[in-house]
Amino acid sequence: MQIASLPRPVIEPVLRHALEEDLGLAGDITSAAVIPAGHHSCVTAEVRSAGVIAGLDCAELACALVDPAIVVTRHVDDGAVVEPRTRIASFEGPSRSLLIAERTALNFLGHLSGIATETAGLVRAVTGTRAAIVCTRKTTPGLRALEKYAVRAGGGMNHRYSLADAVLIKDNHIAIAGGIAPALTRARENVGHMVKIEIEVDTLDQLAEVLKLGADAVLLDNMDPATLRTAVQMVDGRAITEASGGITPDNARTVAEAGVDLISLGWMTHSAPTLDIGLDFVSADPS
Repeated sequence: MQIASLPRPVIEPVLRHALEEDLGLAGDITSAAVIPAGHHSCVTAEVRSAGVIAGLDCAELACALVDPAIVVTRHVDDGAVVEPRTRIASFEGPSRSLLIAERTALNFLGHLSGIATETAGLVRAVTGTRAAIVCTRKTTPGLRALEKYAVRAGGGMNHRYSLADAVLIKDNHIAIAGGIAPALTRARENVGHMVKIEIEVDTLDQLAEVLKLGADAVLLDNMDPATLRTAVQMVDGRAITEASGGITPDNARTVAEAGVDLISLGWMTHSAPTLDIGLDFVSADPS
């Protein structure tokens, strides 16, 4: 699967900040003390558990920012499904530079590959249904673009990137606005024609009210599968249906079989375990 890379201006500030955080005020004092200047090495990144890869651009850019002399060779692409002991990339260059870039490169590779792996598992769980797996804004501050990229690498889709992307009227908006009708009415009066409007409902009665007024999408929050099926029948194609709340790998298939268009989950980005990836020494060139 080919995944469009994020533009370098989007990811470079994140990588620079991570490297600055790791280098501190004095740099890598261990490598400077232990490794002779001018020493060169080759190391490889290898996965230690099965998963889906994401974050190779980050690993490569981390190396380039530390030292342009580091040469990175990719053996797989982002989105690749890999088994344990798969070599995913090789890195050759000045040994001190490789050791400086190592942790930052692996942090991003492991974290983003973990998200891609969890996403892919959910996508497999709903295969054969109409439902797409989508992420939310529950992302690590500063890493949203990267984490949403990882969701795409795993075969999922993205919900809003920011509050400016679309109108999503949730329960607190409804409560503060004074109800569904005033919330929807004001939304239509105050946004442009290109902006989609989605509204969250907790009950079938709320859904019936929304359907009378009209919306582009309805978020069906914390509904059991039987209620979801009824909700989908009520909507009857008049709006996009999105199920959210309490969805896990164990029940995702059942939720999807209710007929919803989208299943949104926050834990794919905020709680996915890191994929275990190691960087191992292969050879040295003392020159």
